[in-house]
Amino acid sequence: MIIVTHQAEQHQFIYQQEGEQAHLRYRHLDANTVEAFNTYVPPALRNAGVADKLARAFYQWTRSQSLTIVPSCSYIEVWLSRHGE
Repeated sequence: MIIVTHQAEQHQFIYQQEGEQAHLRYRHLDANTVEAFNTYVPPALRNAGVADKLARAFYQWTRSQSLTIVPSCSYIEVWLSRHGE
């Protein structure tokens, strides 16, 4: 099971396993808009759905906060075209 943690102070969602850390990083552009600018999954964690879980957690959080997403990260841009906005 993949459990994603939101580290609000660091503006990121993370997943950790066996010393490896995957992340999705964002920044607030204004009170209503966040930019997803970096998603990274280390090679040891790839092909296990980790990036998808990070994107889903981020998307659910933005919806719960009524935030608009600006995707400057290519993974999030593609993910949103398939699953979100």
